[in-house]
Amino acid sequence: MSTVIDKPKLSFLQIWNMSFGFFGIQFGFALQNGNASRILQTYGADVEHLSLFWLAAPITGMIIQPIIGHYSDRTWTRLGRRRPYFLVGAILAALALILMPNSAVLAYMLPPIMVGAGILMIMDASFNVAMEPFRALVADNLPNSQHSVGFSVQTFLIGAGAVIGSWLPYIFSEYMGVSKIAEEGQVPDNVVYSFYVGAAVLLTTLLWTVFTTKEYSPEEHARFQSHEPAVEEQKGILSIFTDFSNMPKTMKQLGLVQFFSWFALFSMWVFSTPAIAQHVYKVLPGDTSSTQYADAANWVGILFGIYNGVSAVYALCLPSIARMTSRKIAHAFSLCAGGVGLLSIYFIDDPQLLIFSMIGIGLAWGSILAMPYAILSSSIPARKMGVYMGIFNFFITFPQIVNGFFGGMILKQVFGGQAIYALVMAGVLMLLAALSVLYVQDQGERSRT
Repeated sequence: MSTVIDKPKLSFLQIWNMSFGFFGIQFGFALQNGNASRILQTYGADVEHLSLFWLAAPITGMIIQPIIGHYSDRTWTRLGRRRPYFLVGAILAALALILMPNSAVLAYMLPPIMVGAGILMIMDASFNVAMEPFRALVADNLPNSQHSVGFSVQTFLIGAGAVIGSWLPYIFSEYMGVSKIAEEGQVPDNVVYSFYVGAAVLLTTLLWTVFTTKEYSPEEHARFQSHEPAVEEQKGILSIFTDFSNMPKTMKQLGLVQFFSWFALFSMWVFSTPAIAQHVYKVLPGDTSSTQYADAANWVGILFGIYNGVSAVYALCLPSIARMTSRKIAHAFSLCAGGVGLLSIYFIDDPQLLIFSMIGIGLAWGSILAMPYAILSSSIPARKMGVYMGIFNFFITFPQIVNGFFGGMILKQVFGGQAIYALVMAGVLMLLAALSVLYVQDQGERSRT
């Protein structure tokens, strides 16, 4: 009988280095989230059509992440199992960050808005190539007892990167004198320069993880997994569909939580700039070139940075909260805070008070990035960690795709073009996510008791 060997615990520095690339990924992702709608509106997109352009992100994620997970489970190179994907994704994402704000310059045969939407798709696909193996790497390298810590460190770095990425356009314009307005159809310099910095940071941090992190050899993985029964598996990429049909019950239950959570988040990312510009700054619909609109858009970047900053700090507290209560209760509380934060935006007319809304949203975001993965990692076989982490992304991308197709229609036909009601809807859905998480079976919690 083979001897089961527990994975050794890693030091905090080793966990930090292993996740440091996520700082750069989220730095770039925050620039995308905070400025893509602004850039697309600058190129001529109507507010009710924004969600359709944003479909590029979840569609590519739905396709890319399971495939990357499948192949990263089977990849063994001199760089290891997951790190080759970090490297390729970093290079492609950095190039997309450089090209995105320059879509108008590249538009020789197509309208700038189509070029911008295409680059948005390439950018998000590249983020997904780099991002998906990070979740699997934590589960690969850490024993189950350190999963909550590992995912929380990732969440801290995600939040820290997002704070700086979100604030950078504001810092460039308000403290460094870079122009925040431009001619109609042109992206302001403060946004352009921020994307350039984001490309450099993303590439640097991912290279740091690639060259400072050790991965276990196939032989070591086999020893850690010796307690798992041998299973005859279908070969080839089509096995993804078999794995999907055989997903653990816990993953299915988390799917409902993820649907409500990510439908709400997608609404917030897509419609926050027009909602706050119209509802709080009283900007007229269709105005994307005035100083007042620029102030609103820059302030949304600051607000996004605040909620990400809150999530970074909160992520370090989550393991303790989960130990004192449970992972489900910790997640439910956090989602409730996010729902209240989103709903409160409707009642606010002072931009400064929106900071309090972002605190609640930050608690939810910190938990969304950590707790579902900690719960999930205890219920899936180690040999399929990559593919199941990729498949789990389906429950992130599917609600965004649904929102992308119907969010703009709901905004126009039900809410009369008032983007603020998209945020109210997001708040209600976040509260439904908090309720549904209480019915999830957490295998890790049961084994701990």
